Amino acid sequence: MSRKESPEINAGSMADIAFLLLIFFLVTTTMDVESGIYRKIAEKPEDNSIIDIKEKNILEVNINFKNELFVDGKTLSIKDLKQIGIDFIDNGGGLGINNKPCSWCEGSRNPSSSDHPSKAFISIKTDRNTNYETYITVLDNLNSSYTFLRNKLAVKLYNRNYVSLLEDYKKTNYKDKSLEEKINSIRDKYPLLLSDAEIKN
Repeated sequence: MSRKESPEINAGSMADIAFLLLIFFLVTTTMDVESGIYRKIAEKPEDNSIIDIKEKNILEVNINFKNELFVDGKTLSIKDLKQIGIDFIDNGGGLGINNKPCSWCEGSRNPSSSDHPSKAFISIKTDRNTNYETYITVLDNLNSSYTFLRNKLAVKLYNRNYVSLLEDYKKTNYKDKSLEEKINSIRDKYPLLLSDAEIKN
């Protein structure tokens, strides 16, 4: 009795099918783009003059290798940082860079704290082994201090908060000049003076 051989499977088109499937998955799959922190780097000033900064106008925020937070040498909880930032920025204890007092500040006007929002620098210093998540949380809390003050002033001046002004300005593709003027006015009164670099006296 003769033995029948099993027919061979034609695998010639398998490579084409695999190639088409590969292209299909490449086209339909979304790639994760690395997300980062949106920070605008300040432009280098044209003149190289040294700016004299008083020590009371610098709020030092240090994070050590154990992810502990020190503000002006005192150990603090991260949840207290937003209010500390608000109190420091909005203190209004002296004159601004234009030699005028802060008429919109509602702080305690403590003479040992910042003179004016235009002079209130916040410096963040981290250890090499600081947890990245802790750094982001600290940065977020300090940014929320500025957002709180800007919202409060915008409501006082324009009966709407700063965040809604920004959202409406984006909807106009950054073309509405009246919104732009309002936003710039708020930013001028509470400029974002937040630095990861060491500020030297």
